[in-house]
Amino acid sequence: MKKRLWPIMIGLFVLVLAACGKTGNEVEEVKEDDLPKSIDAELEVQETANVGEAVPFKVTVTQGDEKVADADEVEFEIWEEENKEDSEMIKSKNNKDGTYEAEKSFDTDGVYIVQVHVTARGLHTMPKKTVTVGEGTADEEGDHDHGEHAEHSEHDQHDGDDHGEHQHAEGFSMHFMEPKNIEAGKKIELMAHLELENKPMEAARVRFEIWNDGSDKHEFVDAKESQAGEYTGHYEFKESGKYKVQVHVENDEGLHEHEEHEIEVK
Repeated sequence: MKKRLWPIMIGLFVLVLAACGKTGNEVEEVKEDDLPKSIDAELEVQETANVGEAVPFKVTVTQGDEKVADADEVEFEIWEEENKEDSEMIKSKNNKDGTYEAEKSFDTDGVYIVQVHVTARGLHTMPKKTVTVGEGTADEEGDHDHGEHAEHSEHDQHDGDDHGEHQHAEGFSMHFMEPKNIEAGKKIELMAHLELENKPMEAARVRFEIWNDGSDKHEFVDAKESQAGEYTGHYEFKESGKYKVQVHVENDEGLHEHEEHEIEVK
């Protein structure tokens, strides 16, 4: 009797193993389908404009085939070429159809950079374009060597001095999410989004350097990459006052960038 049961038991065991293998494959397929699609932002800016003319900016935000009408934040950052430290942020108008708009008039001739910062559904992207106003710059040919200038300026400066004069390498973009309503004694999140060649910059080494305005004591916070191109760290400000936060970025290809910001703690 026992000899007759053995073939049946072995058969049942094989069927159970086959069922388990099939279930595992099905789980993997579900996980693959559940991966979030990237956010795309198509920025529209006219290439030339007259001094004093209202220049419209428009961005269309999509996720796959879906228009994103519920973005958390869409802001346009504008600065004159080689002068990013004096950039201006302009909030957009949400048209509720996946498009976001703003406009600005320029008072002087020059070449200006327009970069849109889009945060939506836990993702971030920040494409940029150029607009030439009036006659542009006096020497536009000399303005194209951004990468070389940035490389030299990094070595010619001493950390802590003249940070505002540093120019980013060509193709590199940084957006520091400036925290609001900071209170002394409460830990906050510091966040920076990085892009290289219009793609999220991954596997970078990012540190936040923090010091009280006028103080020689500097503290450093190592950031972690929470998702592609997004780096976060946490810090508690002990006292109220004005602080400097400088974001340092390096990678294995020799890139070394930094950007300084000022924040106020209540």
